[in-house]
Amino acid sequence: MRKDVVLLVGGAQGSGLETTMQVLAPAYASLGYGVLANREYFSNIVGRHSYIHIRVSSSGEARPLYYPADFLGAMDAETVFTHWDDIGEGAFLLYDLGTARMRLQQIASMEPDLRSRLMQQYREAGIEPFTVEKVVEYLEREKRVRVIGLSFTALFDVLIKKHGLSRAQAQRFRSSILIGAIAGLTSLDREALDLGLQRRFGSRPKVLEINRDFITSVADEVEKEYGAQLKLEPATPKSGEYVVASGNDVVAMGKVVGGVRYQAYYPITPASDESVLLEEFEGLKIDGESLGSIAILQTEDEIAAISSVIGAALTGARASTATSGPGFSLMVEALGWAGKNDVPMVITYYQRGGPSTGLPTRGSQSDLLFSLFASHGEFPRIILSSGDHLEAFYDAIEAYNLAERFQMPVIHLLDKFLANMVASVPFPDWKAIKIDRGKTLFKAPTGPFKRFPRDQPLADRPVLGSGAITWYTGDENDEYGHIDEDPVNRLVMYERRWKKMEIADREIPEDFRVKYYGDEDAEVLLVGWGSVKIPALEAIERLREMGVNAAYLHLRMLSPLPKRRVSEVLSRFDADRVIAVEANYLGQASKIVTMETGFMFRKYILKWTGRPVYLHELVEGVLDIVRNGRDKVVLSYGK
Repeated sequence: MRKDVVLLVGGAQGSGLETTMQVLAPAYASLGYGVLANREYFSNIVGRHSYIHIRVSSSGEARPLYYPADFLGAMDAETVFTHWDDIGEGAFLLYDLGTARMRLQQIASMEPDLRSRLMQQYREAGIEPFTVEKVVEYLEREKRVRVIGLSFTALFDVLIKKHGLSRAQAQRFRSSILIGAIAGLTSLDREALDLGLQRRFGSRPKVLEINRDFITSVADEVEKEYGAQLKLEPATPKSGEYVVASGNDVVAMGKVVGGVRYQAYYPITPASDESVLLEEFEGLKIDGESLGSIAILQTEDEIAAISSVIGAALTGARASTATSGPGFSLMVEALGWAGKNDVPMVITYYQRGGPSTGLPTRGSQSDLLFSLFASHGEFPRIILSSGDHLEAFYDAIEAYNLAERFQMPVIHLLDKFLANMVASVPFPDWKAIKIDRGKTLFKAPTGPFKRFPRDQPLADRPVLGSGAITWYTGDENDEYGHIDEDPVNRLVMYERRWKKMEIADREIPEDFRVKYYGDEDAEVLLVGWGSVKIPALEAIERLREMGVNAAYLHLRMLSPLPKRRVSEVLSRFDADRVIAVEANYLGQASKIVTMETGFMFRKYILKWTGRPVYLHELVEGVLDIVRNGRDKVVLSYGK
């Protein structure tokens, strides 16, 4: 039995791949296994190659993804060609016998660059002609891959006959073959499997019945023929309840718990899923009690979205928007208006590959510096970046607290990897959740009000409709909000705004803003932020087993950066043993650290392909730097 199993399933976009994840993830999680699953896909509705990468762990924790995989399930020929080298010695390959004679040259949807690389690799490996059949034979011969060749057409014929389906209808159950094979090879408990099916198809009884019958029959046949070769050890789950959710999902849940009352958005990948889920909470009642009024508005563009959020925040509503790079680019003028006027609003910013349209459905950490300096002029803003799903939940709540407490915009910065990854997430500690509305006044004295008193950076904040009369303008203003270009007034007002950042830096606990993982006497320090945390924490475990005592410094808040604590940690390490790990070209977080602390980074592990930082390549990168003296390692694994 195994401690972990890594699964890879691929096929055409729109062919039901996500169903595989939606069924298997809750099934394994219900048994106490830790699950982490990532979805990689083209910016295409139907047809282009997509795949799901899943790790199931008996530890009970969602653990980082790595290669090679133990199982490759191929819905089509392109998956076999594309991922032929992503599976390890003795792994399992399931493919459709009907694709055996298909040639690489026939795959019209494949990127020309990838096709050229594959041809070269196949020639070097002696795989000719370039057919699925020849690739499979090579894997059997050279890597001892155990092949499960099934006739999908024959399986569909059974479905058609048994359930009276048309051939087109039967084709929709293609993903069920992969689910069944995985269930058989891992000897997945049938009640747990049924739970996953109920969760996915519970509202469609007929579809549920067909899937249950089809998947179970495939699972039984595969387990009988090949054995439960990928069976996992019994799980050792952590105590408490778990939820299976994506990063988008947990942020939406956090916002509901945090008291969101208004969110505006314009559809954009990968942010839209969050707002779509929030729309389901409009008018929601729990045990007959309403959650309160939540308004989610899809606006005509991102400028309208952020402008309406500013208006909502000024009325006292907890208000936010969710977007990605191109959308945020349109929002920056309004962001400056909010920063100048002490507007407590939240922007949830999901980073994807840029510049311009870039890689719409791929991930990145390349927008940190943009977030820090966006909009002309200078004004304070808080930048909070979550490292995993549970942090994302808490941070979605804390973003509102910070915005209202310190009366400034908060940018909650996540990356696409975290947004689209599905994980088994521990239920949050409700006692740890607090709501802080700062100095918000819903009732105030009637008449003109000094909204921006010169001697109070954090003044009482009467909302629109409170009775107080307040003025807001894009120009520099006096204490009441009236336009005032006097140089002395400008000097005082400018400093007043920045004193809020000084207060935030002083009052926000450093142990919230940055966290050190590892032995105090570690010799190597990895420094990262965002979803780098997920592979980094297991990487330091594996490195320790290899004789390299490494630690990880997780930067959760980039503005204000906890420079005192960061400086103290960095001072304990030789500069040649401190490695910045980021999914961007420049090492953007390291530049902020240098700017704030003076520490000069010399070693980097960077990745900007749009694919996640995988555990195995991070470990290899650290070893390359430590043992071979490399200054910079560029990671590139992933299809």
